[in-house]
Amino acid sequence: MLVTELFLIAMLLVFALPYLIWRLGRTEYYAPLVVVQILTGILLGPGLLGAAFPDYYAFVFRPDVVMALNGVAWWAVMLFVWIAGIELDLEQAWANRYETGITAGLALGVPLLAGGAAGLVLLGWGGWIGSEGQPWQFVAGIGMACAVTALPILVLFMEKMEILRQPLGQRVLRYASLDDIAIWAVLALILLDFERVGRQALYIAGFIAATLAFRRLMRAVPERDRWYLGLIWLAANGLVSDWAGLHYMVGAFLSGAVMDSRWFNTERMDLLRHHVLLVVMPVFFLSTGLRTDWQVGGIAVFAAAALLLVAAVGGKLAGLGIAGRILRWPPGEARLIGWLLQTKALIMIIFANILLDKGIITPEAFTALLLMAVASTMLTIPKVTPLLERVRR
Repeated sequence: MLVTELFLIAMLLVFALPYLIWRLGRTEYYAPLVVVQILTGILLGPGLLGAAFPDYYAFVFRPDVVMALNGVAWWAVMLFVWIAGIELDLEQAWANRYETGITAGLALGVPLLAGGAAGLVLLGWGGWIGSEGQPWQFVAGIGMACAVTALPILVLFMEKMEILRQPLGQRVLRYASLDDIAIWAVLALILLDFERVGRQALYIAGFIAATLAFRRLMRAVPERDRWYLGLIWLAANGLVSDWAGLHYMVGAFLSGAVMDSRWFNTERMDLLRHHVLLVVMPVFFLSTGLRTDWQVGGIAVFAAAALLLVAAVGGKLAGLGIAGRILRWPPGEARLIGWLLQTKALIMIIFANILLDKGIITPEAFTALLLMAVASTMLTIPKVTPLLERVRR
């Protein structure tokens, strides 16, 4: 068959299979469509579909088809991370810096330490650190993966629960926004390549200078031009940051973070995020599933995922519990915010993809992180819904 035909077979699987599972299985409460799409990507990967039907898997997912899918996935995830950067509201975080600083610091720091401890356990276990990774990079990467909050998915969940525009929702967004900046800063530190440190220093210096000129240009043009200029800015930053050894997704996030959300119509930005999730992100989920691996044994991968889940969820709830006591929040509020902020899904999967690309973790560790991200996200709505009712009462 032609490559185009095989590509379209893969695309048919990407969109039809998760939709049927989600709609016919009525999984919305426990597993929203985005979670089902991630799980379907795992099912279509080499560890499951490839193991059960190796000939069919090799026939459909030929290297040239996978490369075409990867191209769509790269641009999809760059768009998604760019939008997440734009939606950061640093002005609100600064205006409420005392409360935001304490809460965001504990929400990030406690699960980071818990995840780092889990990383040390995996380091002693063997088979989880990549060929290019140093022990400190592995421990820091696993720790930060456990501390990540998926800001775009958090926005979707809070929209669904009708709290996004309420004071509670805006507070949660401030905490998540501040943590997002710290997460990408730590990632840049983990990826620091001393062989390319000159390129990276040149990129940072050039980025600062280019940002000043870009922001002046964006303020001078009408909104319809800002969309086009923003995409050009995104592609350029992704290219140069990848050339510098920082990974194209670091550049994608930074290109959005230095843009102001008020430059764009809020409804149009919400629609763009919705359409990116609808039209191209499912391809990223499939390409993520194609990278899963179970060679160390399914039980070992699930055990590692369970360890990481305990560290991530337990650390986040503990951190918010401490923040609630310091700031004297009403009863139940710290637990509610803790469950919201432990949502992982896309950002953690993106984070884990970068660690895998750079050889810091093995495919088995990537699979365990992926399972942890899916499980933590599936827990969010069932846990938050009754807590939200209590807080409202």
